[in-house]
Amino acid sequence: MLSCLMFHGRMIGVSTVIGFLLGYSVAFHPTASDSSEAVLEDIPASTLIYVSDYFSFVGEDHKGHVAFALDNNRGRDGDAYQAEHFLVLHDERQGWVKLAGNGLFQNIKGELRTIPDSPFFRFQGTPRTGLTIKSDVNHLTLRVDPIPERTKNRHNDAATWMGSAPAVLVWNERTIPGRVIYEYLMMPQFNRLTRTYWGMWKEFQGFYLLADHSNDIYVHSQLSERIAPLVGKLLGFVAIDDKTEPMKDLKVEVLEHDLALGFYRWPTAWRITWTGSNGPITLSLSVIDRNGIGNWVIGGFSMGILRGELDDVGTKHTIYGLAELII
Repeated sequence: MLSCLMFHGRMIGVSTVIGFLLGYSVAFHPTASDSSEAVLEDIPASTLIYVSDYFSFVGEDHKGHVAFALDNNRGRDGDAYQAEHFLVLHDERQGWVKLAGNGLFQNIKGELRTIPDSPFFRFQGTPRTGLTIKSDVNHLTLRVDPIPERTKNRHNDAATWMGSAPAVLVWNERTIPGRVIYEYLMMPQFNRLTRTYWGMWKEFQGFYLLADHSNDIYVHSQLSERIAPLVGKLLGFVAIDDKTEPMKDLKVEVLEHDLALGFYRWPTAWRITWTGSNGPITLSLSVIDRNGIGNWVIGGFSMGILRGELDDVGTKHTIYGLAELII
């Protein structure tokens, strides 16, 4: 996963990037967060803990594609509780659109199992049972179907899981059908909102992709030995018609780079290969628009919009989505 760790947990957040250095039309089926049927993750009794829920939406209407990423982080350090949003939105015609809500906010109720509401976003339901995310100030509502688990891992007391599901984004006057790729992360004895973990992340490249309007592809590649036991150096899943498909012998190859403002370069094109149920698959991706979030001279953090093509044993599929790059 892991942007979960990166973005959310992964990056240090917009306000502390240097220190980290490292929907209306179709109502899906949200369940109220206080419902007895709500499915909540187990949280260990630790006075130092970090939890993250990350939603990456990609959809399309008659005006084009829209991509929206919202990372919801919270933590505890002793008797103090913290919370943070990180968010980006990209419109195919307008480019990157500035939204309100980036940064830290007060976790007044000390919420860890559920996503705390903020002055900018309200949450109803759970990822496993269906969720509605509403932001009046941004004129935005995201409705997500119940999210099935497609990959998961535990290491010691830490846990991650990922899934994907249909979703609808209502933004201004537009109703945009699409898909959400979701990441959950829980790490006790860790809280990047209050502490600095030098060198925790190393060359994280995460891809959140929509294939032919209704199928999902997630892939990440990262080189940090410290987090490899939890998130792996290579990880991916494919969901075709909401069924998780095998992804064997995964390989990520960077084909092209651009100069960066520092002693590093941004990857801009990739070839990703694996073996699926029908045979060998090749995914070609290129960045068409990049948003620089943070730069610390020897590395940086960016979000990018990707276009590409997937070749599944001769059958071609169009690809559009988000890239998260921590170099």
